[in-house]
Amino acid sequence: MEQQPTASETPPQPSSKMRMVAVAATALALLGISIPFVWQPTEAEPVSAAAGGVTPVASHDTGEASAETAACMANPKTANMDFTMKDLDGKDVSLSSYKGKVVLLNFWATWCGPCKAEIPGFVEIQEKYKDKLVIVGFSVDDTAEKAREYANQYKMNYPILLGEGREDVQDAYGPIWGIPASFIISKDGKVCRKHLGIAPKAVFEKEVVALM
Repeated sequence: MEQQPTASETPPQPSSKMRMVAVAATALALLGISIPFVWQPTEAEPVSAAAGGVTPVASHDTGEASAETAACMANPKTANMDFTMKDLDGKDVSLSSYKGKVVLLNFWATWCGPCKAEIPGFVEIQEKYKDKLVIVGFSVDDTAEKAREYANQYKMNYPILLGEGREDVQDAYGPIWGIPASFIISKDGKVCRKHLGIAPKAVFEKEVVALM
């Protein structure tokens, strides 16, 4: 059980929009434990009345794409990598320094339950493909101390960059209304896949491997 902050502590407060979407994503994740399912959205696909008119929080591929489209979605945008941020040690890190590898850019926060659920899978994927892949955790509003404590607790083996006050980065990949949000960037700098909400480890792994 996570320790509640004392009255003298004032942790950074996430935006209300991000909290609302994170709570909804948590509910969907819990539902998925008992009722296995995958969303199979397409960009232009309407929500049918049979589905109850509910739009899923999480949007991701199911891994059933054809060989021609498995690696990258059609007409991918160029990722904006021209950002420099601080890492957990206070060092400047440029996103552009990761060009040449597949990049999985994950927007997350320590207060986000669905983000926590994705981390073990990211750790395994990073370890397995560390020569060809770099997962970058963009902590949207945590202090360095809080993010470092969390990274140590979950043995996060990939770089964590601090995004507090860096709405410009979120805007470059957004709009991002909630977290987790993940973007898979090819070696030549194209945003080939995006996941708005929690996604399974198997989906992430399939998509990054297709770009190697």
